Amino acid sequence: MTSTDPFRLAEAAAAELTGRLDGPHDVAMVLGSGWAEATKALGEPDAEVAFADLPGFPSPSVPGHGSSIVSLTVNGGRVLLFRGRVHLYEGHDVGIVALPVRTAVLAGCSRIVLSNGCGGINPAFAVGQVVALSDHLNLTGRSSLWGPSPPDPYPIRFTDLTDAYSPELRAIARSVDPDLAEGVYAGLHGPHYETPAEIEMLRGMGADLVGMSTVLETIAARHLGAQVLGLSMVTNAAAGATGEALSHDEVIEAGQAAGQRLGEFVSALLASLVADD
Repeated sequence: MTSTDPFRLAEAAAAELTGRLDGPHDVAMVLGSGWAEATKALGEPDAEVAFADLPGFPSPSVPGHGSSIVSLTVNGGRVLLFRGRVHLYEGHDVGIVALPVRTAVLAGCSRIVLSNGCGGINPAFAVGQVVALSDHLNLTGRSSLWGPSPPDPYPIRFTDLTDAYSPELRAIARSVDPDLAEGVYAGLHGPHYETPAEIEMLRGMGADLVGMSTVLETIAARHLGAQVLGLSMVTNAAAGATGEALSHDEVIEAGQAAGQRLGEFVSALLASLVADD
């Protein structure tokens, strides 16, 4: 596979994935930092494909991220679980960052769940809490629709993001957890953490959460017509909130501490998303 066109690359990856996993799927979930523990509640997968076996897929280099896709049967539906993602700060082009999500949509998934570990800006959100995204601020300076126009038969690149994060899917998530809060996610380039002054700026811009992923994937999924549910787990208080230094170890530890609770939530959520699809 030599094509560098992100859509043709996604077509090739989706064809390979559906061939290896015996057909299309209904819902996909991308596991962000700190979410790996949640998968234990889903049981043994039906099948698994390594990122390395799919055209264009690089292996994540971030601790806590896996490098495979598993197929699961949940409540009678078929779910793709992406155990890890890649980021701009790893040196990847935006087309590669968005490739897994495009592949999932072209493999039949009309609903995409994007999870991440993030810093909490809003003091109302506690470490270990899951927050549904109501909107985002894309401060990466990039778009997953940058570059040549999408080829036929794909939609034009001028995608409406009024409902970037589906109100319908957020309502389903709240039916699973009535206490689920919502917030605005600021997506930055990374990989360094923000300064206290930058956090104050983000707070003034209306951000409740801050991280280094999700926004480019959301844009790519919405362009292809998929519904998106964004879920952030607050893994640490953002810079300057506590006076403590930040580290990636906090992200992993927060996910491990919340593992059982996260697993129960994810299991019930995916069952509801499949049933309602």
